[in-house]
Amino acid sequence: MKAAYLFLAVLLAAGSTFAEKLDPAKWSLELEPPAAAPGSTVTARLEAKIEPGWHLYSLTTPAGGPIPTTIRLADNPAVERFRVLEPKPKRARDPVFNLDVETYEGNPVFLIEIGTKKDAAAGPSEVAAEVRYQMCNDRLCLPPVKRRAAAALTIDASATAAAVQIPAGYTEVRPGTAPPPVKAPADSQELGFFLLTAFGFGLAAIFTPCVFPMIPITMSYFLNRPSGSRRESIIQAAIFCAGIIVLFSGLGLAATAALGPFGIVQLGSNPWVNGFIAAIFLAFGLSLLGAFEITIPSPVLTRLDRVSQKGGTAGTLVMGLTFSLASFACVGPFVGTLLAGSLQSGGARPLLGMVAFAAGLALPFFVLAIFPSYLTKMPKSGGWLARVKVVMGFVILAAMLKYVSSVDQVLQWNFLTRERFLALWIVLFAMAGLYLLGYVRLEGVSKDEPLGLWRLMIGMALIGFAISLIPGMFGGGLGELDAYVPPPSAASGSSAGGEASLVWMKNQFPQALETAKREEKLVLVNFTGYACTNCHWMKGNMFTRPEIRSTMRGFVLVDLYTDGTDEASRQNQEFEEKMFGTIAIPYYAIFESGGKVIASFPGLTRNPQEFLAFLNTAS
Repeated sequence: MKAAYLFLAVLLAAGSTFAEKLDPAKWSLELEPPAAAPGSTVTARLEAKIEPGWHLYSLTTPAGGPIPTTIRLADNPAVERFRVLEPKPKRARDPVFNLDVETYEGNPVFLIEIGTKKDAAAGPSEVAAEVRYQMCNDRLCLPPVKRRAAAALTIDASATAAAVQIPAGYTEVRPGTAPPPVKAPADSQELGFFLLTAFGFGLAAIFTPCVFPMIPITMSYFLNRPSGSRRESIIQAAIFCAGIIVLFSGLGLAATAALGPFGIVQLGSNPWVNGFIAAIFLAFGLSLLGAFEITIPSPVLTRLDRVSQKGGTAGTLVMGLTFSLASFACVGPFVGTLLAGSLQSGGARPLLGMVAFAAGLALPFFVLAIFPSYLTKMPKSGGWLARVKVVMGFVILAAMLKYVSSVDQVLQWNFLTRERFLALWIVLFAMAGLYLLGYVRLEGVSKDEPLGLWRLMIGMALIGFAISLIPGMFGGGLGELDAYVPPPSAASGSSAGGEASLVWMKNQFPQALETAKREEKLVLVNFTGYACTNCHWMKGNMFTRPEIRSTMRGFVLVDLYTDGTDEASRQNQEFEEKMFGTIAIPYYAIFESGGKVIASFPGLTRNPQEFLAFLNTAS
């Protein structure tokens, strides 16, 4: 087997050397005119003389097939911009790649429209076109090669400007200046999932000790009104639900209006904000576990209750507000999770999330007002509510660790490592499961209470989830959860997230350019964040895919962190905003060794072909 691998390696090396020597294409560059005044335009004719039987592929060959041809100009102090135009290729079905490909045979001529700088220095200057391409015939394909064709351009203020005429059939491929970013997929699906989650949180909040016992009391208010009509009951229930939606939507609107989309993005990784959220979650978690009780001040609730007792539309609306405030001790963790989760996404998500949550919380009241007979089919209040409260306490404490971890990573304390974080999660979720099974004694489960089927299943699921986290402590990947747990440290030697196979420089963009120039590579910049969940997801789930990882090995990789408290993060954020007009993370960009942007890609994507196409724009 080893001999076979050795033979294969020798064969590939020989094939590469063979391709360098046997190149069926010869390139030449000609300028029209050869002399130009500063600020004028010159057309370069890049001609390939291809031997019979061979062909190369167009510049617009789709990803997943043969390697497309790429053409760019080498850095030149006299050139301000350029654009590449290709002639119409031959299009046919390729049985090898099983897709339609575009090819050139014979002597194709590519055009490069070059704009010179207005302050270009007089004198001769070399203009060089760099071409990368793959040659194939009916029997085989050669490995891709790079070639260079040059011509002399004289900058002369007295030169006569020539009109640039593009022949028919030529199309522009890509501007030579920094291209617009590759569009990430529309986040409508992500927004839809977020709203569905918020709505589900609202429905789940019904089954909490602060809300569920109030359902019969609230419904009796609607169904036993003096007016007595069912239509009136439904109208009053709708107004009551509107009161719930108004209160929680107000929270989201206040967050959006006070911070704005730009401010929300910045606050998403702010250590003070994350520390405050962690403290709130700690208070809620301990309260749910029975350490103390969180309540709205009784004078506030008493005054609102008096207003609601006056009846009418205003009274019912205030009753909805009063109900929301009174239940906040149990629904607060849901609200806090949604608001905190929407910080990094920005936009109107805080408002939309609260609307969806409130709609989910209010929906059962409205449905029961329409179908009051379902009241008799609802489960009775009892010990299960106390058990829900305790399990919520453990889950809220686990969520708190996410925000403590964000503080730890942004401030670079490196105390709450991946291993410690997962150890605490394992303990918390295992304790919740053991509590439901009766092995941990807290409020809600008596010693002699029989173990029901649902309690058994949920307890087993919690313990199973805790056990599934153990591989993550020893280098294993955790899939979607890698977005929320700390990344593995380089010193740990962990392979989780694919860090063992991809080497990243940290906050060293100038050094990355030097390395790229020395190794004749391009630079892939990852504008990222210590507390950015989407950034962690991309590294843990996208960069680990074989086709993505193998392509990224051809780049010099550099992480530029923008959410830290150090000077490097400030400079990286300013650099991103200056180059691309945004500070959103993650954000990816491909640079030439001279610092010119080739392509950029904003945000998270779950489509590997889309991200691979971005990486291949520089092929």
